[in-house]
Amino acid sequence: MASRNVVATSPGADAAEQTSARIEISGLTKRFLTPAGEVFTALQGVSFTVEPGQFCAVVGPTGCGKSTTLSMVSGLDRPSEGSVKVGGREVDGITDGVSFMFQTDALLPWKTVLGNVLMGPIFRGVPKQRAQSSARDWLRRVGLAGFEDRYPHQLSGGMRKRVAMAAALINEPKILIMDEPFGALDVQTKAIMSTELLSLWEQIRPSVIFITHDLDEAVALADRVVVMTSTPGSVKAVFDIDLPRPRGSVQEIRFQPRFIELQHQIWDTLREEVERAYALTAGGTE
Repeated sequence: MASRNVVATSPGADAAEQTSARIEISGLTKRFLTPAGEVFTALQGVSFTVEPGQFCAVVGPTGCGKSTTLSMVSGLDRPSEGSVKVGGREVDGITDGVSFMFQTDALLPWKTVLGNVLMGPIFRGVPKQRAQSSARDWLRRVGLAGFEDRYPHQLSGGMRKRVAMAAALINEPKILIMDEPFGALDVQTKAIMSTELLSLWEQIRPSVIFITHDLDEAVALADRVVVMTSTPGSVKAVFDIDLPRPRGSVQEIRFQPRFIELQHQIWDTLREEVERAYALTAGGTE
């Protein structure tokens, strides 16, 4: 790991820095107009908190508003009712100190691996030489040393996800928002990427909101799992995950008795919402 200059801070400054990473979602409601001009309620009264340095996974059926919630935490969209606060301040624009990892890679195809990872520090005004050194260090951390000059189309899906992860983490964000980042990967690659994410997250400990449809993934990664209802999305239950950290390999975690117990408890809560959402999309009735 690259060495860093250590700056002495007061306990009060440390506490303020921690508080700035607290996410409070209160009574969040979001409505849209359909093409027919009708009002559609995507979210209704969503409330939950992500403490500083906490890894929070959000699960729910397709169309329950998980990604919509993320867009309002990041400041890309605004609620119809309710509020989102980060560090005690209401979000009214792009949230400072946030990195976003999307379902797709979101890499620029005309830039090299190094060039893609460099963009964050360069946009923040970091001198080019220091930014390059940091980018190379993060590429080493994600296992891509030696691939700096490749282009995205020359990489596998898993390697592109590693680049995206390095690009998201190089700024050492206080908040990391992840919208099904590993959803398109095969099972084996997803497990490897999840284990790598845990290791990297342990190094800088941002607050995380992680959207996933994979319940095993949610339990293996998170400190807290929020279960959402089918449309309109609201919070049905919140589960604290008491698996010890560091957790090690995601593949091995899944065989632990406590993991299996938690997975069953959450699925018992989630199953009804998944079945209801399926019936609605299949043309059935609730």
